[in-house]
Amino acid sequence: MISANFFAELPAIKADLDADARAIADNDPAASGAAEVVLAYPGFFAIMVYRMAHKLHGLEVPLLPRMMTEQAHSLTGIDIHPGAVIGKSFFIDHGTGIVVGETAIIGNNVKLYQGVTVGALNVSKGQATQKRHPTIEDNVIIYAGSTILGGKTTVGHDSIIGGNVWLTESVPPYSMVYHKSEVRIRERLVVNGVRFTDVIDFSI
Repeated sequence: MISANFFAELPAIKADLDADARAIADNDPAASGAAEVVLAYPGFFAIMVYRMAHKLHGLEVPLLPRMMTEQAHSLTGIDIHPGAVIGKSFFIDHGTGIVVGETAIIGNNVKLYQGVTVGALNVSKGQATQKRHPTIEDNVIIYAGSTILGGKTTVGHDSIIGGNVWLTESVPPYSMVYHKSEVRIRERLVVNGVRFTDVIDFSI
């Protein structure tokens, strides 16, 4: 019965994967087309395994869904729990170090870059049945190295989360969230073989 239900879902899984491949091909200038994405992109591979594992997870198949996504994790560096809910046209770029937790909800047309964590604030075993991971609404871009935590955290639709952001509270739709750092550049001046490093100091 479980196998019949799973095989009945394969056309819908295929349609979702076609949309994922197109989203990656359309948004990555380095991709020559959907065929290259399907055959060569680790992000697509991780999404493909997740989508099949998610269906099995929903059918309450024990252990196998986790084995599938952990195998994809070991091959790609992308860790997506099969219990996460992910919408259509999902785009992972590069992908290494991405973590998406069990109760995360990700909408349609979302883009994640390498090193993004959609995780839990508290990993207490007592919270195992609660929503511990964020909700990412439609059309959100999360750039490399950002960490979004907490079951009550929602990133509103059409928002952009810049690189290296640490976010534990909700942001409204159309937000731009970024981490501001200061980079200082010193000109290294050499006169007659003598180096002067503090002659000019720029701030960016």
